[in-house]
Amino acid sequence: MLAPRPVVEHELIHRGVIWDVVAEDVELGGADRGSTVVRREFVRHPGAVAVIALDDQDRVLLLRQYRHAVRRELWEPPAGLLDVDGEDALDAASRELAEEADLVARRWDVLVDYFSSPGGNDEALRVYLARELSEVPEADRFEREDEERDMVARWVPLEDAVALVLAGAVHNPSTVAGVLAAAAARRGDWATLRPADAPWPERRPTG
Repeated sequence: MLAPRPVVEHELIHRGVIWDVVAEDVELGGADRGSTVVRREFVRHPGAVAVIALDDQDRVLLLRQYRHAVRRELWEPPAGLLDVDGEDALDAASRELAEEADLVARRWDVLVDYFSSPGGNDEALRVYLARELSEVPEADRFEREDEERDMVARWVPLEDAVALVLAGAVHNPSTVAGVLAAAAARRGDWATLRPADAPWPERRPTG
């Protein structure tokens, strides 16, 4: 439920390369308890998209990528930031699938939306389901760099991916949410899928 509280003071603590850290004094209010102002620090995040790519054998594509904050290589779906002003979320997902996995998809649906860590940042994340896949021609492939340069790709049967999630072997939140949502949607004969252009009011405006 959308229920904003009045912000009486806003402070930029740190301007980062990708996201900022801010502090806000928030009036919690409440007629039964008088005025209460609290200070909250959080990360201002542009949002992101992730893609559960499912092939015609019901295998999901996972990429092993190094994440420095946790000092681990994690199994993740293709994903990326919504850091291009005004970029459509589906266009961003399609771009990330092509750049990170050398794939294009003819069919797109929305699997699940979530806030990644609402106690500490405002990142809204949408996970798409991509099907009817084909490869990007060799000459048109994106040259990956930095952490993406050495990513390892694996096609994992969806049921095996579910088992890995439930066993605690997978920790990326988009993998966890996306794999479980895909398995649930498949059990329901895909009836729970939303159109690729479904409204996404939780996404923070850009531009």
